[in-house]
Amino acid sequence: MEVGEIEGREWLVEMDQYLSSGVHIGTRQKTGAMAPFIYRVRPDGLYVLDVRKADERIRAAGKLLAKFEPSRVVVVSARQYGQQPVLKFGEVTKTIAIAGRFIPGTLTNPTYKGYMEPHALVATDPLADAQPVSEAAEAGIPVIGLCDTDNETADIDLVIPTNNKGRKALALVYWLLARQVLRERGELVPDAPFGVSVEEFETKPGAVKE
Repeated sequence: MEVGEIEGREWLVEMDQYLSSGVHIGTRQKTGAMAPFIYRVRPDGLYVLDVRKADERIRAAGKLLAKFEPSRVVVVSARQYGQQPVLKFGEVTKTIAIAGRFIPGTLTNPTYKGYMEPHALVATDPLADAQPVSEAAEAGIPVIGLCDTDNETADIDLVIPTNNKGRKALALVYWLLARQVLRERGELVPDAPFGVSVEEFETKPGAVKE
């Protein structure tokens, strides 16, 4: 099967939009855990992720997240290009967004004033977000991780294979995930316009320095 063909259903967005946003562009490093999500390696050594699997996993993640009360879902991003996407995701889906530094003990220390007991965690980069991922695993809650070719996935329950470093890639994935969550909750008719643009999820050029 060529990348771009999905048997029995349509893409969440056109394949061209995935490609133009760079969702498929990985790194020059590959972990064994991410090998099943890699489509090929380019002549320049960059690994290319299978966009078909990204599409499938975004759909699965939306279905999973829709099962929980919005106030019990936490979305995190220490990575700067992921902060606007998670903040907008939190706003649109009424979930809790933590952008920037994650305070140790937030999910494991009941004496901390900011302590919370979520039912699910979404991590933008399991490496940069290692602290919340570790705490979620300790607390026994499911973790959805946006994973690049160089990520380990030991504490990730549902991998969304994607470029998790690119500004446009992160915006598109979180936009799609938000739309899918609303669809699965029944708050958005499948063919209805979302009403929120991808650009609203995107960190503005020059706004941060990676």
